[in-house]
Amino acid sequence: MAHTASRVTFVPLSLLALALLTGVRAQPALPSPAVPTLPPLSAQITTQPIGDSIFPALGQAGLDVLNYDLDLTVDRPGTSELRGTAVLTIDATRALPVLSLDFSGPAVLEVNWDGLAAPFRQDEAAGKLTVQPPRPLLPGTRATVMVRFAGQVGRRPDPDLPLNVGWQAVPAEGQRAGANFTLSEPDGTRTFLPVNDHPSDPATFTTRITVPAGYTAAASGVQRSEEDAPNGGHTLTFEQAQPIPTYALAIHVGRFERVDSPAVPVGKGGSEVLRRDYFPSGIPAGTRDAYTSTGEILKVLAEWFGPFPFSAYGSAIVTPRVPALETATLSTMPVTSSNVRVLVHETAHQWFGDRVTLADWSGVWLNEGFATYAELLWAQAQGEDGEDMVRGWYTRAGRSGTRPLIATTERQLFDTTAYIRGALALHAVRLTVDDTAFKAYLRGWVSGFSARPVTTADLLIYTRSTLGAGAEAALRLWVDSPELPPLPAR
Repeated sequence: MAHTASRVTFVPLSLLALALLTGVRAQPALPSPAVPTLPPLSAQITTQPIGDSIFPALGQAGLDVLNYDLDLTVDRPGTSELRGTAVLTIDATRALPVLSLDFSGPAVLEVNWDGLAAPFRQDEAAGKLTVQPPRPLLPGTRATVMVRFAGQVGRRPDPDLPLNVGWQAVPAEGQRAGANFTLSEPDGTRTFLPVNDHPSDPATFTTRITVPAGYTAAASGVQRSEEDAPNGGHTLTFEQAQPIPTYALAIHVGRFERVDSPAVPVGKGGSEVLRRDYFPSGIPAGTRDAYTSTGEILKVLAEWFGPFPFSAYGSAIVTPRVPALETATLSTMPVTSSNVRVLVHETAHQWFGDRVTLADWSGVWLNEGFATYAELLWAQAQGEDGEDMVRGWYTRAGRSGTRPLIATTERQLFDTTAYIRGALALHAVRLTVDDTAFKAYLRGWVSGFSARPVTTADLLIYTRSTLGAGAEAALRLWVDSPELPPLPAR
C-alpha cells in the first residue's frame, strides 16, 4: 500500500500536550505500551536543523548519534515492506528539549527513552520523528532511544536521476528471486530508518538482518554471526566499528553468492583488510572479472591516500541500472558499471566521503573530485602518463559548462563540475609541487580529518599550511572562478 504523504502519527500525553507539540488535532495512537504522563512541551520549543545549505531541513543541530543498533526483518524480499527496531545511542552538544530524527519510513509503533515509553510524533510530510524525553538532554549527557517500526518504506526522489533513493526493491520475476538493497546518497536513509541523516554526524552501526530460508544478507562492516531464526529463517549480524555517514550504510538482501578473496595488508600498521564480494545468480559472463582487481586497487590507493580506513572491503553487485555507490566497506555496483574504472572511483570514496566526511552537501566535490582523481592515479600506476585523461577531463568540462566548485542547488551535487572540475583542481595543486609532497598532502588530509566533517575552506587552509601559498592560489582559482581556468600545467 502506498504511503500517504500527509500521515502524522501521535502517541498522546494529553490533548493539550499534543496541541502544543504538533499544532494539529490528535489522532488515535497505534497499539503501544502505556505512556507515562509527562509535562507538556512549551509552545515555544522548536527544533533546529543542522542548517545544510542544500538540504536545510535535515538533521538536528546539537545531536550527536554515536551508534545505531539495528534489528531488521525482511519478510518478503523484493518488496518495500520492512519491520524492525533501531536503538540509537545519542549525545548532545547543546541542550535538546526534544529529539528530532529524520524519518519518512514505515509506521512507528513504539518509542522508548532509556527503557521507558516516550511520547512521539511521526510527521511523514515533514520527514521527521519527534520524541519527547523525560527531561531535556543536556550537553555531554548520553541516552538510548529505541524506535520500533513496521510497514512500507518511504519514497524520496533522487536529485538528478529518475529513481528514488533509499531502500530499493527488485521484485521477483520468473526464476529471479526478489531482492533489496540500499542506495541512499544523499538523503535516502531516512526513508527506511530513523536517523540524523546528515554526513556531518557519522556513527557506528550494528546491523542484524533476518531473512527467509533460501535468502541471505550483507551489510557494511564485518559479519559477526549467522543464527537460525523463527519460522525457518536466519539472522546475520554485521558490525561497522568505524563511524560512517548514514547514506553510506550498505544493506543487501537476496539470493547471491559470497566470494571471499585473500586479505590485503593495507590497513593501519599493515593490518589485513578482509576481502569479500557478493554476486547474484544469472549475471552476464565476465561481470566478475573487474573485481579480481580489487586487491591491487587497494594497494595502489593506499600508497597515495594512506592505510585503508576500514576492516573489510568488497562489492555487492546489483542487477538494476542504477548509479554505483560507495556504500562503506561494500560498494554497491550495478552489473552495467562493473568495470575497473568505476571500481577505482568507488574504492577511493572509502577514504573520501566515507571516512573524511562532509560538513555540508555544498562541498560534495570534496568527495567526487578526490575519487575522480584516483582514476588518474590508478591509470598512472598501470603505466599510462595520464596526460590524455587530463586533457579529456578538460574538454568535457568545457563542453558541459562549468561553475565554481561549491554547489548551490541539488541538481549541481553530482554534475560534471563536482567530478571533473574537482579532479582538475587537485591536478592543479599537484603540479605546483613534486609527487612526494603531493602524496604526503593527500595522506595528511585523510589522517588529519578522518571522521571529521570538512569544508572547502578547511582544504584551502590545509593546502596553504602544507604546500604553501602558491598551491593554495592554484586551488582557489579552481574553487572560485566562474569560468573554466586554463588547463593545469607546470
